[in-house]
Amino acid sequence: MPSLRSASALSLSAVFAFVGFAPALAQEDALPRSAQAGSVTLDTLSVIGSGSGAGNGPYTAAPSGLNLATPSRSGSRLNLTPLETPASIEIIPGQKIRERGQNNVTDAVTQNATGITTIGAPGNGGTSYTSRGFAGLNSVMQLYDGTRLYVGAGTITYPFDTWNVDRIEVLRGPASVLFGEGAIGGIINVVPKKPTFVSINEARAAVGSDGIRRLALDSGGAVGEQFAYRFNISGNVANGWLRENGDFRNLAISGSLLYQATPDLAFTLSNDYGYQEPMRYFGTPLINGGIDPRTRFRNYNVDDSRIIFKDNWTQLKTEWSPSADITIRNTAYRLTSARRYRDVESYRFAPGTGRINRSDYIEIFHDQEQTGNRFDITHRGSLFDIRNEFVAGFDVNHIDFLHTNNAPYGGTSSVDPFAFDPGRFLRVNGTSPGYRTSTNQYAVFAEDRLILSDQLSLIAGVRYEAPTLRREDLRTPSASFTKDLSAVSYRFGAVYTPVPGTALYAQYATAVDPVGSLITLSLTQKDFQLSTGEQVEVGYKQSFWEGRGEFTLAGYRIKKDNLLTVDPNRPTVAVQVGSQSAQGVEAFLSLGLWENWRAEANLALLHAQYDDFQQSVGGVAVNFAGNQPQNVPEKVANLWLTWAFAPRWEARAGVQIVGETFGDFANTAKRPSYTLVNGGLDYQVTPTSRFSVRVYNLLDEVYPITGSSTMWLLGRPRSFEVAYSTAF
Repeated sequence: MPSLRSASALSLSAVFAFVGFAPALAQEDALPRSAQAGSVTLDTLSVIGSGSGAGNGPYTAAPSGLNLATPSRSGSRLNLTPLETPASIEIIPGQKIRERGQNNVTDAVTQNATGITTIGAPGNGGTSYTSRGFAGLNSVMQLYDGTRLYVGAGTITYPFDTWNVDRIEVLRGPASVLFGEGAIGGIINVVPKKPTFVSINEARAAVGSDGIRRLALDSGGAVGEQFAYRFNISGNVANGWLRENGDFRNLAISGSLLYQATPDLAFTLSNDYGYQEPMRYFGTPLINGGIDPRTRFRNYNVDDSRIIFKDNWTQLKTEWSPSADITIRNTAYRLTSARRYRDVESYRFAPGTGRINRSDYIEIFHDQEQTGNRFDITHRGSLFDIRNEFVAGFDVNHIDFLHTNNAPYGGTSSVDPFAFDPGRFLRVNGTSPGYRTSTNQYAVFAEDRLILSDQLSLIAGVRYEAPTLRREDLRTPSASFTKDLSAVSYRFGAVYTPVPGTALYAQYATAVDPVGSLITLSLTQKDFQLSTGEQVEVGYKQSFWEGRGEFTLAGYRIKKDNLLTVDPNRPTVAVQVGSQSAQGVEAFLSLGLWENWRAEANLALLHAQYDDFQQSVGGVAVNFAGNQPQNVPEKVANLWLTWAFAPRWEARAGVQIVGETFGDFANTAKRPSYTLVNGGLDYQVTPTSRFSVRVYNLLDEVYPITGSSTMWLLGRPRSFEVAYSTAF
């Protein structure tokens, strides 16, 4: 893919030309500027948008606390706040994310949100998560500005950078009633910065260990009386912490233009582009069941390996309020993704020879295009003289996907674990188009909130969706097929507010997940239906001490049915009768202890298991009922402390704890629990500039993000960055 690489390399060269001349600058984000025109500070929030603003919203997330009174569109299409929503939803402000030195979306989600962990790897784009006992891109949906890109062959690659993030909204538990199939564990919605009529110009630069260099710019403001814009660009390069092929680079460019035609009508056109060359690292082989210190920094991929992701999102949003009681929204979009892999991806230590055996020489291309439109109309009025809010709409998509590969992925080699030449890619089989799919999906949805009194409201929603997939096998035409699916998801709940700032809620919700990636459904899965699930959840939310303290507590039980399992009498035949369940409790506390101290802590404890799940092992059906699901930890916790210990100085420390997990159904491939400690120190140089130091994995923990019985994909070792950020 020479054109893809050369074009992006040119862009990256331009972005990083400055870095070589400014080695003292570094990575912390400039905090948004004041809402007042002409005021330039780094420790107050910006005002986003003006008027209705095509989905920009009249609200901004506060930089600390749980934002229980901030409206969100991820938990409801009625713009309810977390206090008004009968579900577990968290709003993570972009300012908080950048203050904590979280440069990628994965760190921002897993180190801030309750109970979310990563199982990100190159094969899934580095963006796969677990939530409430369920794992993977088909169970934890990802959205960008409220729009989803359908999972292609188990991979999503955008968004990845947090520079242009206004906030991240996380909804835990089934969300199919809002966003469709593939969300039984929850959703993660990354909301970008919006056009602003207030002048904003901010920049940051960073350097750090492992050759890290970062540079970013954020600009926004008015263009006349009716137009406003926002432009963000950020780039990152590094040599990496691995001895071989550890380098990475990426570039993210976002631009949006708001046209406020009238006070009640606005159009926003946006385009977001992402280019990545991530580390070409698939894991470290286990020696005697663990990581040998001599192999921790080795990469067993080949020298001419490559991973390239290019994503482009274009959206046109319209928002019109013809009256105070009616709001009409429409979003038209086109999304494209091109992904390129050429790697050797499997490594196993052979005790007999003392060498690392490498296999799976894989070359894969993904070419994906998605076009669609989402429309809804909201009415606020009364029903039988009772206050009522109602929204209804539709969602349509067309997705084209082409999978090119060198299956059956042959080739083997072996190398010395400690001193080796990575070698070159073995091209045993030719690379050619394998299959293409065309998917049409339409859905209709509705949601209603009946406000019985100032203390009690009832909320219900329903969604019907009907995707149709056409798969064309380009090598074996007889294996082509067409599959029609349909599903109904619904939820209903109640919220009781005995006093302002307090909410008790209960909810029942259903959801559906695909048995595999929907748009890449295989021939062996074509006769199966969507997996179904249901959840019961109760919770308590509280704001106290005049907003300086906020607390949430939730308990739930989720069950998912229609998993693929084997017929015990015919172990080579798959049937759809399996089930899996999870039950747990989650808590989050944010507390301003004193004027200069703040603590935020969350904890998730769950028990997850396969209830009925059989697999063929050596031609025999083995039931793994009672076992902990793959990649799912049953304990996750985060703690952040912030201390403004002197004028202009602020220190922060974060601790992340992830419980043990398993890499197989039998629970024999155990991965240990781990604890990460991160820290930071900020000095306010001037009212418009800040110098920062960040330390990651302070204790240099050796920990697996994901893995199997033969290899683990390790997380980042101890590293540091220094940063300078400024508003101008």
